[in-house]
Amino acid sequence: MGTLGRAIYAVGCWIRETGQAIDRLGCRLQGNYLFQEQLSRHRTLMNIFDKVPNVHKDAFVAPSASVIGDVHVGQGSSIWYGCVLRGDVNSIHIGSGTNIQDNSLVHVAKSNLSGKVLPTIIGDNVTVGNLKFTGHSAVLHGCTVEDEAFVGMGAVLLDGAVVEKHGMVAAGALVRQNTRIPCGEVWGGNPAKFLRKLTDEEVAFISESAANYANLAQVHAAENVKSFDEIEFEKVLRKKFARRDEEYDSMLGVVREVPPELILPDNILPDKSRKPSQ
Repeated sequence: MGTLGRAIYAVGCWIRETGQAIDRLGCRLQGNYLFQEQLSRHRTLMNIFDKVPNVHKDAFVAPSASVIGDVHVGQGSSIWYGCVLRGDVNSIHIGSGTNIQDNSLVHVAKSNLSGKVLPTIIGDNVTVGNLKFTGHSAVLHGCTVEDEAFVGMGAVLLDGAVVEKHGMVAAGALVRQNTRIPCGEVWGGNPAKFLRKLTDEEVAFISESAANYANLAQVHAAENVKSFDEIEFEKVLRKKFARRDEEYDSMLGVVREVPPELILPDNILPDKSRKPSQ
């Protein structure tokens, strides 16, 4: 870094520190109406050396996720809370409509013992970290997961492993180095072995799961950009117009008073106990 680069870097640091000082001053001036969000050094997207993440504008990256270095995230894909995608010694490519679920780890290998370069490649409409009724936290290292494949909760894929299209890795499985899981097969265990063929319903479920998570990611993305005022306003609306289940309340012995503004005139909501005139 030359003299000019160091000067620009120093100015950038000064501006950031000044911004934090102004934020602290603003919090003090708010007094009893203070809403303070602690500033964090965590960065969702971080470059390393000359490698910069490339995330499509329609992709969702959760605030607590970390996407580092040479990582490409395609359209409609989602990187969920607590995930780490680290493309430092090699590249990570994630296609379109793919979801990497909570606390999953995706890393790369510079090369294997034979010198083969091992980036991590994940295709389109892939679900990583969920298997029907299980959870997340998969580990993918220097492997390839083809389109519409499925990697279950806690599964580990080691260097050179390949999951072909419509392949499924069961929850907790350990897929050893250079293992290839053929199309339409379920593999599980430690080490992972062939269990059975996928049914037509399970193949359809893989695509359905990817589509469901793409829609859910849009909801989370919208929620994450709401301001404090918007969140508080929605809380008031939910409290005001919440539906009350009288039968459930009676079981708990709870008596709720209906706010005057929610009491409707008789001509709009007639009294069910009123008998028709003879």
